[in-house]
Amino acid sequence: MSEKKDVESLIKDLKNEDSDVRWKAVLALGDMGDVSIEPLIQALRNEDSDVREDVALALGRMGDRAVDSLIQLMKDEDIDVRWEVALALGAIGYPAVEPLIQLLGDKNNEVRCYAAEALGEIGDVRAVESLILALRNENLNFREKAAWALGKIGDAEAVEPLILALKDENKWVRWRAAEALGEIKDVRAVEPLIQALKDEDLNVRWKVSEALGNIETQGRSITHS
Repeated sequence: MSEKKDVESLIKDLKNEDSDVRWKAVLALGDMGDVSIEPLIQALRNEDSDVREDVALALGRMGDRAVDSLIQLMKDEDIDVRWEVALALGAIGYPAVEPLIQLLGDKNNEVRCYAAEALGEIGDVRAVESLILALRNENLNFREKAAWALGKIGDAEAVEPLILALKDENKWVRWRAAEALGEIKDVRAVEPLIQALKDEDLNVRWKVSEALGNIETQGRSITHS
């Protein structure tokens, strides 16, 4: 069987009702290289969202060769597909960073949120400046995802903006800001976090206390080293 027929056969398997058959096709297509990219891009138009999700996963296994195709799929109308694309881009890593940063300015808020999540998973400091700007966005979900991503990246440049986010009008943004500060473990956050122990929301106060404990533990580790 020719390589082209192999690809065509595997593309058909993506539509199989058996999830094991579909997954084996995903793995095989992802490992085939450039020859399967164009058929997979065509398969992105499949009306079945499960098929499109599997296609996104296969493209994600191809590394930087598939970044452009995945960026386009990030705007798919199906929320589950966009989620799979974000995970795929996060798995690709470094080559996907700049395109994902561009998506932080997308008109669609869900696309922006998934881009922020993927950038947090990658953990590249190139995204820090744009994610800091996102902390001031009018959409609370985007602000929350930005705070989460900054915590995952762990760059000290985000400390002061996250301290300001402890006073965000939305409790979940404040929760994420406290969580992020606890992950970065910068002593500049100690006093603002102590003040945040007075937050009106119990969940925020709990997360603030946890963050303070993380920073204290880090301080003791440094002292004893």
